[in-house]
Amino acid sequence: MKYKYIFEPLDIGFTTLKNRILMGSMHTGLEEEKNGIDKIATYYSERAKGGVGLIVTGGISPNIQGWTGPFAARMSTKKHAIQHQKITEAVHKEGGKICMQILHSGRYGYHPFNVAPSKIKSPITPFKPFKLTQSGIKRTIRDFVNCAKLAKTAGYDGIEIMGSEGYLINQFIVKRTNKRKDRYGGAYENRMRLAIELVKQTRQSVGEDFIIIYRLSMLDLVENGSSWEEVVQLGKEIEKAGATLINTGIGWHESRIPTIATSVPRAAFTWVTKKMKEELSIPLITSNRINMPETAEKILSEGDADIISMARPFLADPEWVNKAAQEKSDEINTCIGCNQACLDHVFQQKVASCLVNPRACHETELNYYPTENKKKIAVIGAGPAGLAAATIAAQRGHVVTLFDADKEIGGQFNIAKQIPGKEEFYETLRYFRKQIEIHNVAVKLNNTVSLTDLKKSNFDEIIIATGIKPREVNIEGINHKKVLSYIDVLKHKKAVGKRVAVIGAGGIGFDVSEYLTHEEVVTSQNIDAWLKEWGIDKTFKSRAGIENVQPAFKASSRTIFMFKRSKGKFGGNLGKTTGWIHRSSLKKKQVQFIAEVSYTKIDDQGLHYTQNQEAKILAVDNIIICAGQTSYKELYQPLLDAGKKVHVIGGAHFAAEIDAKRAINQGARLAAKL
Repeated sequence: MKYKYIFEPLDIGFTTLKNRILMGSMHTGLEEEKNGIDKIATYYSERAKGGVGLIVTGGISPNIQGWTGPFAARMSTKKHAIQHQKITEAVHKEGGKICMQILHSGRYGYHPFNVAPSKIKSPITPFKPFKLTQSGIKRTIRDFVNCAKLAKTAGYDGIEIMGSEGYLINQFIVKRTNKRKDRYGGAYENRMRLAIELVKQTRQSVGEDFIIIYRLSMLDLVENGSSWEEVVQLGKEIEKAGATLINTGIGWHESRIPTIATSVPRAAFTWVTKKMKEELSIPLITSNRINMPETAEKILSEGDADIISMARPFLADPEWVNKAAQEKSDEINTCIGCNQACLDHVFQQKVASCLVNPRACHETELNYYPTENKKKIAVIGAGPAGLAAATIAAQRGHVVTLFDADKEIGGQFNIAKQIPGKEEFYETLRYFRKQIEIHNVAVKLNNTVSLTDLKKSNFDEIIIATGIKPREVNIEGINHKKVLSYIDVLKHKKAVGKRVAVIGAGGIGFDVSEYLTHEEVVTSQNIDAWLKEWGIDKTFKSRAGIENVQPAFKASSRTIFMFKRSKGKFGGNLGKTTGWIHRSSLKKKQVQFIAEVSYTKIDDQGLHYTQNQEAKILAVDNIIICAGQTSYKELYQPLLDAGKKVHVIGGAHFAAEIDAKRAINQGARLAAKL
């Protein structure tokens, strides 16, 4: 077998996990949806059917104070347990195992009832917490134990106690958030008391034949977090208290270091779990940016961990494990770590999904059933929208021809994949190429299909997915030799000088600036270089992995100036959970941000503009236009007028922002209906 370590069963005493892959906890928003239990049961059962060894649910609160937000999911009554039986029965029917994560958000609770060890407001939520009294702590412990007992009643195979990522238990452990002077504060033995009591009392309550996973924050990545010696001390106590498995937690939500975004190298933190394996005897789970079988197999074979946890990769492809078992990793729809449809949705109180798999969390409504009416379909444009429409329509049994004027499939993905930190886009294109092959899509590249040909054709349906074109900007001198479009830079590789003005502060402007500031790309394999860039200590000497460590961002040989007309934050429309990473990266590269300007002209002197009613000239070698785009759909209306059955999707439909999430979703939903 190609992946022998992945598929080695793990005996944990009273039960055996059939493989070493765990679907990690991830809140989806279905937990709070009307009829959400039915939807989430279907969602988890598909992943169980897909072969995963163990599933951990999204966080469920043990009480109202622990809510992540108003009326968030909790498990505190027998009624709740009975409702959850639908989930466990659905998973067990498919031969899977499932644990429920108990998560008390502490000061991260987005509601006015939140509590914490001390009355210190979180930087990422608006409500200052109430300080838990000692009786309140005892009540919280009882609520955790009650929650675990109810999870057992609900049919769960175990629980995961969320002790990392800066939630309540983690808040008790570190001085950053615990200023108490009683038996739960002060000395480290006191600060870790809550965690130990929770595990010990839970084990006593649920018995021996029940999985208890403890998610241990092994690298806090915030000031005044835990030292490595403290993490080890707690890990040993948790093991003694009765945990079955220990899961690796990396970073707090308020940390200013990325831990799961696409720019983070694959398996960037498994060295932490490997170090902990020297200290503990129970199996350890590792996590963060592991998305393909080859990576998982390498981690296990080198002894970095006993189990691999992946969350978002199971949004992207519920059949991940089965495909690995069949040695078909080239058919895996790979998670690209973009966060756009998963975490960004959750933080906006929307139901999560997946950019590369719109069915994720929508399994009860979006399905690709075999067609009963086979059609001949033309798809014009092989960008994300066209690729999704073509491959899913062909999967359903339609005869599909895919046209593109370019020499390769991918559209805007071929631009995005070149940006440092976005190399995962190659995986999506690999996936679509394989789907084209499997489902026999006829591909005609270097083919600018004409309106005349389409009018004469016998296609039953025509899908216009021709994408976008850069918006023309009306500035005097726009045709000056200094001026380049982002297409010139990223696609045609035109030479760019050392002083550059970037006009436009949206996603494209940020991508171009990132591209131009990297002479050497820190690739997905170069973990050590990435850790140095962000100031993470791999020697375990620095408290929380960062104290007294200076980030070593390599200065760019270029000087970049980014301009925008409007007020407000640069990159304001970037992803909610990733925008700060892009801004931080460019600031470290000393990109200069210039807002509230009007452009006067471009000439040999450079860029002329006005700011605060003052006329200015910026001497630059090049001005790169990244000022948005417009839809390219010239074929649509004439075909409609000619009586053809025609649809328009993706950037051709709406081009205010280049949005692969919307494009793939539109393509998939259209193909599901044809």
